[in-house]
Amino acid sequence: MTKATVLVIGSNATQIELKGGGSAAIGQYLNETVVPSMALLDAGYDIVLATPAGTKMHIDEASDSAQHFGGDEAAHARANAFYADDPTMNQVRTLRSVIDGGLDRFAGVFVPGGHAPVVDLMQDEDMGTILRHFHDAAKPTALLCHGPVAITAAMPRAREFRAALVTGNGEAAAAIAKGWIYTGYQATVFSVSEEQWAEDNLFHAKLPFYMPDALQLSGAKVTTNPVDWAPNVVIDRELITGQNMASDHLLAAKLIEALDSWLAKE
Repeated sequence: MTKATVLVIGSNATQIELKGGGSAAIGQYLNETVVPSMALLDAGYDIVLATPAGTKMHIDEASDSAQHFGGDEAAHARANAFYADDPTMNQVRTLRSVIDGGLDRFAGVFVPGGHAPVVDLMQDEDMGTILRHFHDAAKPTALLCHGPVAITAAMPRAREFRAALVTGNGEAAAAIAKGWIYTGYQATVFSVSEEQWAEDNLFHAKLPFYMPDALQLSGAKVTTNPVDWAPNVVIDRELITGQNMASDHLLAAKLIEALDSWLAKE
């Protein structure tokens, strides 16, 4: 018998726009998706995977490497096998269908990173509905690396907010964000210096905005570890955010602690 069910939300985005024109290939990060998912299952939780389109996420090629598993080739192989073959990663629902089926059955929600959530999840209406439900119920809400930017979807005008970020209109973005449910929350997210490394080494171009700026303009209180690629997790009320891909195990542990605590109160 399982303890409870956790909703895991992925992105369907495969391209991100670049400053000055063009786009770059993106996806979800392998370790950020499977390490917390496997930890939840090992801890006795069921998981349900959902995406906007109800189709499986694309894994960013940059993440398909043993370096994101501490150099452990066996762990990397297990991760690939889990993502390819485990039923939880292949029985994908749409966000709308899980809403229609009732969100009360979920004890918490988890959003992995990679750049993909920056494209679709942060402006998805169904994502916003889900976030507002978990916020109102004070249920654990965990997001990793670029995933924390998805909480901007809880704004009524999330699509306009993202458009303002892309055009560099911070004043308009801040005005659109007024009344956001996570205003004043402490959070972390992929840092500017980490993103600049990605711009220089992966994209060879600039992204239209940085993640800490997006959350700060929303009204969150953002802190990032000055040491790039070091694990960092920030917890404020129900919100659990991890800074980068190296925070996968730590975020998973903190999410499981929060779920266990929430269930103990029920």
